[in-house]
Amino acid sequence: MSASDYTPPKVWTWNRESGGRFANINRPIAGPTHEKELPVGKHPLQLYSLGTPNGVKVTVMLEELLALGHKGAEYDAWLIRISDGDQFSSGFVSVNPNSKIPALLDRSGPTPIRVFESGAILAHLAEKFGAFLPAEPAARAEALSWLFWQMGSAPYLGGGFGHFYAYAPTKIEYAIDRFAMEVKRQLDVLNRRLGESEYLAGADYTIADMAVWPWYGALAKGLLYGSGEFLSVHEYTNVRRWADQIGARPAAQRGRMVNRVMGEPSSQLRERHDASDFDTKTQDKVEAAG
Repeated sequence: MSASDYTPPKVWTWNRESGGRFANINRPIAGPTHEKELPVGKHPLQLYSLGTPNGVKVTVMLEELLALGHKGAEYDAWLIRISDGDQFSSGFVSVNPNSKIPALLDRSGPTPIRVFESGAILAHLAEKFGAFLPAEPAARAEALSWLFWQMGSAPYLGGGFGHFYAYAPTKIEYAIDRFAMEVKRQLDVLNRRLGESEYLAGADYTIADMAVWPWYGALAKGLLYGSGEFLSVHEYTNVRRWADQIGARPAAQRGRMVNRVMGEPSSQLRERHDASDFDTKTQDKVEAAG
């Protein structure tokens, strides 16, 4: 059936044969599918994640905090393989009832605190350590505005454009055109802002940059969905400048490696439990030892 032949039914029902790359984990109901407790490591912060753009936001933040000398930001990063349905375990659902990565369990106090949704985790960590979120009201409002801009905009990039352009079993011209138009508008919003400001919230690097960079920095560099030429990303020179500036930060480079399962083996640190893991447990070293 072509897109033009489709007529929505009076009542929608779940079609298990809908296809697509993620059809085996998509479902219209919440809650756990199986019983399994989450592992807990030795550090105050327990992160359950995957090295997708949403996961990278948090690992970059944690590595930046450690680079500043915040020892309380030490963390264990446990790999959640979403293609295998790990996010539907009873343990994971107890930390994030929405069954999405990343999820954080803050065990630094007498009672563990669960934090889910990447923006909420960034804000929690920024307030906990007094870093990467300005205290001055106007600057703070600017940083939070761009943080929430990302949270509201990225679904159009990922679930919208990315899905229909890269993953949908059927290429639908209307859907691709609609979301490509919106993504290019978003890139223009960023490009204009970064033409007048070094970082999104102003002169200082904040959680807003950490939230936006894994998505739109990768997009502007042609690294997301193989869509660089399709979206003419070379036009967004200010975004590309900003993406390179953040990408040159050692903490951002480390954060991008954590829970990563794709790309060059030397870029993958599938789980992180100690700072020394970057030197000894990247996938190339694991494969060489095995």
